[in-house]
Formats: sequence, structure tokens, C-alpha cells
Amino acid sequence: MFKNYLKVAFRYLRKNKAHSFINITGLSVGMAVAMLIGLWIWSELSFDKYHDNYDRIAQVMQQETLDGTIRTERTIPLPLEAAMRESYGSEFKHIVMSSWTENHTLSVGDKNVSYAGAFMGAASPDMLTLHMLKGTRQGLTGPNGILLSQSLASALFGENDPMDQLVKLDQKAVFKVTGVYDDLPQQSSFHNLAFMAPWDFYVHAKDWIQRDPANWTDNSLFMYVQANDHADMARLSEKIKHIKRDRVGAAANTSQPALFLQPMRKWHLYATFKNGVNTGGAILYVWLFGIIGIFVLLLACINFMNLSTARSEKRAREVGIRKAVGSLRRQLIGQFYAESVLIALLAFMLSLAWVLLALPFFNEVANKKMFILWASPVFWLACLGFTLFAGFIAGSYPALYLSSFKPVKALKGTFKAGRLATVPRSVLVVLQFTVAVVLITGTLIVFRQIQFARDRPVGYSRDGLIYIETSSTALRDHFEAIQEDLLKSGTIMGIAASSSPATGVNNSRGDLDWSGKDPAMTAEFGNIGVTTTYGKTVGWQFTAGRDFSSQFLTDSSGLILNETAVKYMGLKNPIGKIVQVGTKQLHVIGVIKDMVMGSPYEPVKPTIFRMGKAGFFDYMNIRINPQASAHDAIDKITAVCRAYAPAEPFSYKFVSEEYAKKFSDEERIGKLAGCFAGLAIFISCLGLFGMAAFMAEQRFKEIGVRKVLGASVLNIWGLLTKDFVLLVLFACLIATPVAYYFLQSWLLKYDYHTEITWWIFAAAGVGALVIALLTVSFQSISAALMNPVKSLRLE
Repeated sequence: MFKNYLKVAFRYLRKNKAHSFINITGLSVGMAVAMLIGLWIWSELSFDKYHDNYDRIAQVMQQETLDGTIRTERTIPLPLEAAMRESYGSEFKHIVMSSWTENHTLSVGDKNVSYAGAFMGAASPDMLTLHMLKGTRQGLTGPNGILLSQSLASALFGENDPMDQLVKLDQKAVFKVTGVYDDLPQQSSFHNLAFMAPWDFYVHAKDWIQRDPANWTDNSLFMYVQANDHADMARLSEKIKHIKRDRVGAAANTSQPALFLQPMRKWHLYATFKNGVNTGGAILYVWLFGIIGIFVLLLACINFMNLSTARSEKRAREVGIRKAVGSLRRQLIGQFYAESVLIALLAFMLSLAWVLLALPFFNEVANKKMFILWASPVFWLACLGFTLFAGFIAGSYPALYLSSFKPVKALKGTFKAGRLATVPRSVLVVLQFTVAVVLITGTLIVFRQIQFARDRPVGYSRDGLIYIETSSTALRDHFEAIQEDLLKSGTIMGIAASSSPATGVNNSRGDLDWSGKDPAMTAEFGNIGVTTTYGKTVGWQFTAGRDFSSQFLTDSSGLILNETAVKYMGLKNPIGKIVQVGTKQLHVIGVIKDMVMGSPYEPVKPTIFRMGKAGFFDYMNIRINPQASAHDAIDKITAVCRAYAPAEPFSYKFVSEEYAKKFSDEERIGKLAGCFAGLAIFISCLGLFGMAAFMAEQRFKEIGVRKVLGASVLNIWGLLTKDFVLLVLFACLIATPVAYYFLQSWLLKYDYHTEITWWIFAAAGVGALVIALLTVSFQSISAALMNPVKSLRLE
């Protein structure tokens, strides 16, 4: 029986080549989109599962109430480690401290490379279950051991055995290689960790730690824990909640610090906090693209259902004959299901080809390294189930509808589908274009939001501005000489050192006091140290006062505020006012327009700028002379820096490029949404093309008669297209409120966001209407230009 079903199905596909091509192509594109989205979702959901202790690892984070707003921080103070071990050490298998993961210079002989790494506790390799290629996970127990990733070990030692070899870090400390681990995958939060150095060394090497190791207000470090087996993470989180508050006492009452555990399973998908509440994060896009994948596949299935039911009259006699010779309805249903499953299987094979072609582009846009899991039985079982499901969904309505025809009427030729027969097809067309218009509108809003943030005034000039991160002291110690050489060359306009780059605020503090401050007020100010030429180099825009100057010795105790800081502090005439920062009395000498250094979608943080010496700062900022060639200027900067720090790998970053990276997530979402919107339109138009072709064929003789009676091409074009135009317009009306609801919710997660205007919906609707009209018009005009003799000669 099944073999017969397949034979008949193949014959039908061969006989109706155009109809089969549209069905298979449309369904294969829908399946390819669903498969790509499925691979992307699998990649997102499997984030951090590389680590065997994935479900028991957590990061200790804290929340503080500052001026009525709850702020969530990943960093914690150093004394917390001892307090955690003392009070709750038995609750955890591992408690690990870590520095920031930053670029460092590693040297072996004359070879110098720059890789990212961190100083971490001795238990971190066990906690992260590193796959050791050489050595053991106990390589950090000594004060001078270092673990290298396989790629870093190859870069330093090539084919030679790295074990027990010496590596110089930042041209200062020497470490012995005690282990080599397999590179961590991109789907790990620690994927850029190229080396791990001992935590004890970091604690003893940092002057700021040695000066005040019991400082509970300096949140500069990270803490990771691994809970005991079968421990309740929520219960542990509640137990450690008040450790910091109890230790710092009354001084912390205003900020109300509260610790909590953020499980590793939430690091990637639930990383966003707003006013103390976890509002999600990447999980939003997992749901979003999952829904899009389902809808795009549904659009392809709709095409199959529409074209199958539209051709119902042509298959009515077939159904009548089969029923007359004894076929049961369930057998007819089986026949039509076999056809749809066969089409789905053929579409699946074609979809694999589409996925192979699209994966390189998709990986680039999604910033992933996905691939088809050829060797995975789960993948093939999922694909088979996925294909059968699509086949049954696509064939369900045609199977049930076509098998219901009455044999007597069908054989007499008196069977008519009736006016109501077109209603389901119309509903499905409306659904198709509703989805397409929503996706088009979403794409427009995403890119409008990106452009809105791009156009935001940033308070300085990014053109020709670069910065160099000085990982060792060589460049910092020779800053004045480098400055003199570069200015003499004429290739730069300015150079300055700072404690943070122009695209970020690395330090903050809350111990500020000033006249008129409310005692209950708590705030965290960005704290940036700069040299005197910083303002000129980055292009500060002053609203009051002046810049730092080497001509005024008192500027060593001077302070420059941004506008947000002035408003927050409530200073009416800020110039000359005294602000106490820690134990120092500083006077305000200038106010600048807000520099957008953090997220372009968030309000600017109140920030203070203090003058300091270049030797203490980690960043060198350089403004390239616009009259000079950027290539020549970079070559000159490179040569000068290497002359003073020959052992330090030279690297630089353009501020404009680093600022552009802040839009990468939204741009990625916009590009993906645009691709899916285009494919949704393509699938919808493919179905519309098939429907228009069928209607032109069905009204073949009517068109001939109308032409003989004097109808023009325009009249016939209008006759064949008006129904489709009405359906698309109706889809636009439905899509508008749906798109507005979801997009407005998405925009509200940004503090700085664009507004949704009417022209966006108009543009999406007009675009969909024009595309649909062009699709239908091809068939309509072809039918209208046909010679009427051909359609009437058989009468």
C-alpha cells in the first residue's frame, strides 16, 4: 500500500512540475531557516556546558542601592574571600578569586606575544575542569607556576615541549610553565583565557592591595564558587546575602549591599539586570528567533496547503474515481499525506544544501562557529522528526479537505468548490503577509534604534583618535620622551595618558563629599585619572571653567566634572567649589559636556577627572594629525614605541572602531532579522506566484472572452490582482498593532531609545504591497497578453 502511495505521489510531482517546484523550493527554504535557527539556539543553550561542573558553578555578585536605584555589580572587594571561607567555607567545594582578564605581554627569549589571561585561585583549573594536555590542574598551587592554553604554548614554544620552561610576564615577573590545557571553546565565558597565573602572586604584587588589604569599599575583583554536590543554590545565595553589610557596619547602611550567587547557567542567557531585577538578556533573542523559525517554516507549509486546496477541482475527478472503485477515505488521506511527506523529504534534502551554502555567512553575522552535526544521531533523529512533522502539518488540510469530496458530484463534473472554499486560502495568505510585515517592521526599528544611538552626541571627537594599552611599565616610564618624539614628527596633534580608554570607565568610587550633600545620598562616580594634555587630545567640550594646565601648580588638586556630575551634585556655580574625594580636598576647575564612554543606550554616569602622572596610567591616547597619512602616522607611532619598549608587542585600537563595537549585538540582531524578513517575503511571494498562476489558469477562458469583448490589459490586470492586494492590505492592518506591541516592549529595555513613528509601519506595508503586486503582476500581465483565440477555439 505504501509503495503504491509513493508511486502515485511521484507521478503527480512529475506531471505538475511548476506546482512541485514551488512547493519543494518554498518548503526547503523554510526548513533551512528553521535549521539555521535551531543550530543557533542549540549554540546559545549549550553555552558554558563545556565545564563539567556547569550546574554547580556560580559567580558572587552584589547589589547596592545608590540614590534610590539598585545597581548590580559583578565585582567584589578583596576581604570578602576570607569572610566567605570563615563563615561558609564548608558549603562550597571551591572558592576562587580572580583578577580581570586582560592582555599581557609574555616573553620567551626574544619572542614576545600579547595574550589575554588572568590571575586566579589555585582551585580554578579544577573548578573549570580544564582539559589538560600536559601537566596537571594543580599547576597554580605554587607562587610562580603558570598554565598556558595550547594556542599560547604553540605561539611561545612552537613544537618544543613547554613544560618547566620559563616565561616572563609583562617584562617583570618570571613564571615556570606547569601545565598546558586545551583552548576553551567560544561557547565558554572563559573562552579568551589564554593563561592562568597564581592569585597569591597578584595579591602580593599589587601596591593598592598591600596598602589596604581590608578595604571593603573597593570593588575591583571577581569571585567564583563551586557549590557542594546536591546543594541548593538559592538557599546558599540567601545565606551569604548580608556578609558584606555585616562586616562594614553602619557605613554601608545607605547603600544596603546585598550579595547573591549568579549560577553559571544564567551567565550568558540571563545577564541583564535593571534596578536589581534580572530582566533576562540573550534568552530574549532565543525565544524571538525560535518563534521566527517556527513562523517561517509555517509560511512554507501554508504555501503547500494553499496550492493543494486551490487545485482541488482538478483533483476532484481523481478522488471521485478512487471512491467509486472502493477507496476508503482513510486511504485517500494516506495518499495525500504520502505526497506531502515525500515533498517534505525532498525539501529537507534541498534544505541541507541551502544550510551548507548559508552557514559561512550566517556564522559571520551571528559571530558563531556553528556546523552541521553530521555524526550526531540526535541531530538526524531531530531532522527526521522535524521533516515528518512539517510534512504532516503541510499535508493535513489538503488531505482532510480533498478526501471529503462526494464521488457522484465529482464524476458528473458538477462539483464546485464554492465561494467559501477560498476563505481558508485567504486567511492563510493574510497570515503569511502578517508575519512578513511584522519582521520587516522589526528590522526597520532595530536599525533605527542603532542609528539613533550612533547619532547621540558623545562629547568628544573620535576621528583619528587611537589608544594603546600599556601592559608593562616600559611605555609608561618613557611617556614624556615618546610624547616629545611624536610631536616633533608632525604626525600627531596630541598625546595623553589616562586610567581608562575613551570608550570605557574602568574605575569608580563613591566616597565623595561636598557642601550641601544630603547625608542619605549614595552615588557611584566614574573616577578617571588623566595627564594635562588629555582634554586637548580627545577634544573635550567645556561648558564652564578651563582645562588642566601645567602652568598652574594647584591643578594637581584640581577636578573636572562632567555635566551629569554637576546636576547630580546640585552645584549651581561649580567652578571653585571644594569636593572631598576620599581624604583629599579637590577644587573644581572645569565642567565638560558628557562624554559617552559606556553604553550608548544608557544615561551617562556622573564622572570626575583628576590630574596625575603618566607612569600610573594604563592607556596612552593619541590624536593623529588629519593632514598626515594615517598609515604613515601609525608606522611612526609604532617605530617610536618600539624604540622605547622593544620587548613589548605593540598594538593599538581606533576609538571609532571600539565605539562601533558597542552596537555589535543590536547590529547582529538587525541583520539576522533582516535576513529572516527577506526569506519570509520570498516564501510568501513564492506561494503568491503559484496562486496567481493557478487563478490565471482557472480563468483561462474568462480572460479570452473579456478580451474579445474589448477588455484592456489594464482591466484584466486589475481583475486578477485586486483580491491579492486586499489581502495584503488586510495583513498590514493586523501586523501594525502586533508589531507595535512587541517592538515598544523591546525598546523599553534601553534607557536611551528612539520613538516608533507611523512612517515605519507605512514603509513596511508599502514595501510588502509593492513586492506582492510585482509578484502577482507577472502572472496577471502574462495572462492578459495571451491570444484569446487559444482559449476560445475549443468552445
